[in-house]
Amino acid sequence: MCRSIKTLRPPYVESVDRGDIQAAALQYVRKVSGFRAPAEHNQAVFEEAVQAVAEATQKLLEGLVVRQLPMG
Repeated sequence: MCRSIKTLRPPYVESVDRGDIQAAALQYVRKVSGFRAPAEHNQAVFEEAVQAVAEATQKLLEGLVVRQLPMG
């Protein structure tokens, strides 16, 4: 979908912080909305969407069970 959104689960990354999740959420909302920086009248809904996507991403990552990690 959006090449700048990176996979945020093991084994692709060792650790993920809030900044990683926030950056992915921002990129997703930018892609879907078509705005890199929304106009003032769209700013609140844009920021709400970023927050909602970040929360959903955090919940997803916390709930994923990775059964087998590659040996390395």
